[in-house]
Order: sequence, then C-alpha cells, then structure tokens
Amino acid sequence: MTERADCFVCRKHRGEEPVPGGPIYEDGLVYASHKAPPLDGRAYLGWCFVEPRRHAPGLADLTDAEAQAIGWLVARLSRALKAELNAEQVYAFVIGDRVPHLHVHLIPRHLDAPREYWGLRVDEWPEAPKGDEAEIAALVARLRTRIQDEGLRKE
Repeated sequence: MTERADCFVCRKHRGEEPVPGGPIYEDGLVYASHKAPPLDGRAYLGWCFVEPRRHAPGLADLTDAEAQAIGWLVARLSRALKAELNAEQVYAFVIGDRVPHLHVHLIPRHLDAPREYWGLRVDEWPEAPKGDEAEIAALVARLRTRIQDEGLRKE
C-alpha cells in the first residue's frame, strides 16, 4: 500500500487525523468515514467519504480492483445512509482540487430539505441535521452495523 507522509487522507488512514466514531468500513483496498465536525461545533450528519487505501490522486489512477471496491462501498454506504437517516437521495461527487487523494463524497438529502438546498447546497440548509462528535460516532456505529448486516445477507 503506497502512502504519502504529506497527504491528509493517508494520515487519516494511519490514525494520525481525527475520525469521529472510527472508520465506517475498511479493508485492504478501501476506507469509509464520516466528516469530522469543525472546531466550532457540528457537522452535517451523514456526510461521508469513501477513499482508496493506496494514495491515488483521482479516478483514473485507480486499479481495476480499487475501482470495483470503491463502487461496491459507495453503493452499500449509500443504502445504509438512506435507511439510517430516512434520506430521499444520496449525492455522490468527486472534486479533488484541495486534497490530492481520491475521496468520494456521499451526502444524504433528507426528505424535508427545501428544493433550493438540493444538490451542492444541501449542507447550507439551516435546519439540516447536524451532529457533534458523539452524535456522529453513534451514526457511524449504526452505519457500520448496517453495512456488516447487509454483507451477511447478500454475500
């Protein structure tokens, strides 16, 4: 597994950066976690990341096995987010301009989110569910269990 000392995501995988509630899922190829709250408070509940364990800057840099594992985890975590948060939609996007280690953002849109806050503005909704580290950790534990339970049923 290739890692870089100066990469935020690689440091997170090594346990050098805070991950509220710990990883939602991890294996030799992929890693999923929840966004940490800012220093001044609370994070949008359900904003998660799926990343390759190996340092890969973008989608084109993935091996076929990593691409397959990321797709599998994005789908499984999206289902878990919809079920746990009663989300109507789960957005998935990759930008990668600030952190050059591929990370797929998964962000749930809740049933009552006004249309003007759909898409990339979903976390700007003033009434959006937000959580502190303890609330995020509780959600992470539920997501982890849901992903494991689904694997036991379907594999």
